[in-house]
Amino acid sequence: MAILNPQAEELNRIIKTHSPTVYELLSKRGKAIYFPKKGILAQGQAAKDKDINATIGTACEDDGKPMVLPSVAKHIDLPTKDVFPYAPSEGLKALRDKWKELMMGKNPSIGTKEFSLPVVTCGVTHALSIVGYMFADETDEIIMPDLYWENYDLVFTSAYGSELKFFNFFKNQKFDMDSFKAVVNAKPIGKKIVLLNFPNNPSGYTPTREAAKEITAVLTDAAKAGNKLVVILDDSYFGLDFEEDIFAESFFTQLAHAHENLLAVKMDGITKEEFAWGFRVGFVTYGIKGGGTELYKALEDKTAGAVRGNISNAPNLSQSLLLNAMQSETHAKEKERNKAKLKERYLKVKETLAAHPEYEKYFEALPFNSGYFMCVRLKNADPDKVWDILLKKYSTGVICYSEKKLLRIAFSSTPLQKIEALYNNIYNACKDCAA
Repeated sequence: MAILNPQAEELNRIIKTHSPTVYELLSKRGKAIYFPKKGILAQGQAAKDKDINATIGTACEDDGKPMVLPSVAKHIDLPTKDVFPYAPSEGLKALRDKWKELMMGKNPSIGTKEFSLPVVTCGVTHALSIVGYMFADETDEIIMPDLYWENYDLVFTSAYGSELKFFNFFKNQKFDMDSFKAVVNAKPIGKKIVLLNFPNNPSGYTPTREAAKEITAVLTDAAKAGNKLVVILDDSYFGLDFEEDIFAESFFTQLAHAHENLLAVKMDGITKEEFAWGFRVGFVTYGIKGGGTELYKALEDKTAGAVRGNISNAPNLSQSLLLNAMQSETHAKEKERNKAKLKERYLKVKETLAAHPEYEKYFEALPFNSGYFMCVRLKNADPDKVWDILLKKYSTGVICYSEKKLLRIAFSSTPLQKIEALYNNIYNACKDCAA
């Protein structure tokens, strides 16, 4: 390994002192990264309140305000200082504090247990990439279900050279606990990276409360056996739960303090939770049993360093808009209205499938209870042909997973009145394919 910057060495020393496990879990890049406390950033901070500040790499008016274009600024109802300057690489402090406060409110099981302050990223995909940077080496495998978001291939395999290792997701219409347990506990004992995405894309599945207990137990037992685990929690669709018996909190609540050998990394963001897909604001949060302020601050600094070395910072405008929205009196009610509309579409899908037993000749639904999507598995028809017929004959678009014989349906974007027609079109396309 190349000689490390002294600031990286200091962060490594802090991490190793407070959690040797976390230090061992860091990738080569993760060990080498740091947030620069010296140099340009430190000198700029030192000059922040001086009469003359000739350190900032932005253009300012004579009164110190950002030099902006009125044709741009007139469309934004926020002070220019909250829009045009750079945001900190770790994100706006007020937003990070607010997101942590909301996270605790949405996940009451976390109680008063300590975990890190969220670090802001440019969306959840960027959060995944940053966590890959921090923990994934070319020799590492990422354990995940065999139904997964295809962007993981780009993030972990193409970018960092890690291999995806799959467990079977469903068996007899339930989470395949035996497969999950076997893959997590496969020899040799050592560093393991596990990625869980609930509600799952593409299936729209979240474990039941009972299954969640078993999943937590499998991971905790693996840690007790001597494995060092990073458990990455892709919570992109968090909060969109539509049934009473599912585990509606993040697995972060169960894993952030499960064992000293298990580091839980929660990734979430405003894309789906706040219905702001193009704003590109995500968060990375850490939790481990025994973790304290110094350990978490070192991890936050390394994460902020990875962000700075990658994109510099997430957009100030998006962060400021979000912060202002979350302080609105109507914010919670507006979110509930949107969630209720999605649940209505979800229930319409369930109703449509139940009302048409003839569909079972050609396809069956995989378990789904949350999120944006659901999947049907084709029984005999060629999925590529069905997909093509749907487009050309029935003016219907779905996502085809050829190798899995699956079609993914986004009820999130399908008007309620068109849902029954959507499934009838799939049924007819399957019949056409079989003719």
